[in-house]
Amino acid sequence: MSSPVQSAWDNLRALPNRTLVELFEDGERVGKMGGRIEWDAEEGSNGILFDWSKTHLSDELLGGFEALAAATDFGGKRAALLTGEKINVTEGRAVEHTAQRGIGAEPSVEEAMALHARMRMLVEAIHQGALGEVKHLIHIGIGGSALGPALAVNALTRDLELVDVHVVSNIDGVALEEAFAACDPATTLVAVASKTFTTIETMTNAQSALKWLSDNGVTDPSGRVIALTASPEKAVEWGVDETRILPFAESVGGRYSIWSSIGFPVALAVGWDEFEAMLAGARAVDVHFSETEGRHNLPLRAAFADQYYARLRGCETRAVFAYDERLGLFPDYLQQLEMESNGKRVTSEGEPVNGPTAPITWGGVGTDAQHAVFQLLHQGTHLVPVDFIASIAPGDALDPAHHQILLTNCFAQGAALMAGGNMAADGKDPARAFPGDRPSATMLCDDLDAATLGALIAFHEHRTFANGVLMGINPFDQFGVELGKKMAKDIEGGEASFDPSTTELLKAAGLGG
Repeated sequence: MSSPVQSAWDNLRALPNRTLVELFEDGERVGKMGGRIEWDAEEGSNGILFDWSKTHLSDELLGGFEALAAATDFGGKRAALLTGEKINVTEGRAVEHTAQRGIGAEPSVEEAMALHARMRMLVEAIHQGALGEVKHLIHIGIGGSALGPALAVNALTRDLELVDVHVVSNIDGVALEEAFAACDPATTLVAVASKTFTTIETMTNAQSALKWLSDNGVTDPSGRVIALTASPEKAVEWGVDETRILPFAESVGGRYSIWSSIGFPVALAVGWDEFEAMLAGARAVDVHFSETEGRHNLPLRAAFADQYYARLRGCETRAVFAYDERLGLFPDYLQQLEMESNGKRVTSEGEPVNGPTAPITWGGVGTDAQHAVFQLLHQGTHLVPVDFIASIAPGDALDPAHHQILLTNCFAQGAALMAGGNMAADGKDPARAFPGDRPSATMLCDDLDAATLGALIAFHEHRTFANGVLMGINPFDQFGVELGKKMAKDIEGGEASFDPSTTELLKAAGLGG
C-alpha cells in the first residue's frame, strides 16, 4: 500500500501535460497565476508582482500539489521552522534566520534584536569617526558569509555609499590583492566573517590582511578588525577586542545569515536605515509565508512549479535572469542558497530520495544573456524553466529609452519562449523555427530598493524551504562541502594517498613527493 506522499505524486503524474497555448484558453489565467507581496513604505513603491501564467501550472496541478503539501505536512513543518523547533535534524539545531526579522521564538527574537542594537551602535560609531577616518572596508568571508553581503552591497551602493566595501572570499591571493589595490591602509577596516572563526580560507585571508596593514604603517592591525561570528570566544583568542566582535546565534545558518551581523558590511556601506529596510522587506514575505495557505502562498507556489519541472518534466536546470544590473550577483547567490540547501540524495530520515532534488541553478543579466545563452533556451533540446526579474523603476538617470528597451526585451523573451514561431519569410525554414511552449515566470518589482532586495531574498529562502519539505529532505545541512576540504587538509599534512591521477597532478604542481 502506497504512502500518502507516494499517492500524491502518483496522482500528479497521472494529470495531463497541456501546452501553454491551451492553458491560456482560460481567460482568467493571468489573474489566477499572479500575485503580489507588498509592504509599508514611507515613500515610493512597495511591492513585487509574481506571474506564473507562462508556466505549465494548471488548476488541476495546483490542486495536486496542495494535496502533496498536505501529505508532507507542510503546514506543520512551516510552523516548526517559524517557532524555533530543531528542524535541522542531522545537526540537532533550530533554524532561526526569520528571528532576525522579528518572527520566531520570543527569546530568539529578543536575542536577535539585542545583537542588532549592538551592531547598530558600532556602525553608527564608525560613521561618526570613533575609529578614526574610515573610507574602506575589506570584508573577508566565504560562502554565505560573502555571497549575501556582496549581493547587497552591489545592489544598494549605486545611489548611496558611506563606506567603500570590498568583499573577498577566494583563497586565491589575486582576489585579496585586488582589494588591497583599491584601499588605503590608513583608512581601511577589515571585517572577518566566519561562523566558527576557523574556516581556513577566511582565516588565511585575514592573516594576510593584517600583514598588509602592518607592512603599510598601521601600528595596531588587530585594532582595525571587526569579527562577525557565532564563536566570539574564538575571535578573542585570535586577537580581536571583544568590543569589536559582533556575534550571531548558532541557529542562524551561513547561507541565511545576511540578516545577522554578517550584514554588517551592508549597514556600514549604506547606513542602518537601509539595512532595517532590507529586514522590513524580508519580514513582509515572512508574514505572507506564515499566514497564507495552499496555492495562494507565493513561495510555496514557486516550489510547486519547481517540483513540476524537476520531477514531472525531467528538467535538470533552472535559469534566473535579472534584467537589472544591480542584481548581477543574484544568480550566484541563488546557486548557493538552492543547490547547497537542496542538493541532497537522502531524506531527513536517511533514506534514498525517490526522485531528482535541486535542479542546477544558473543564469545571468539581461540583456547580455540574450546574446550568450538564449539561443539554447529558444532552440536547444533542453527544456529550461526561466525566472525573469525586473524593476519598473529604473536604476539610472539616463534617457528613459534605456530602461524601456530593457523592460521590453525582458517581457518579449518570455513571450517568445511561450509562443515560438518561424522567422523565415515563408515560415518553413527549420533553422529559423522556434518550438515555443517553453516556460517562464516573472517577478516584477515596483522598484529595486533595500526593502525589495530583502523581500526577494526572503522569498527565495522560503521557496527553498518549501521545496525541501515537498521532497522530504533537510535543506539546512551541507555535509557535501566537507569531504573535499578534509582531503585538502590531508594533502597539506601529507597524511593520505590518492588515486594515480591526483598524485601526478600534485607532483606536477610541486605539491607531492
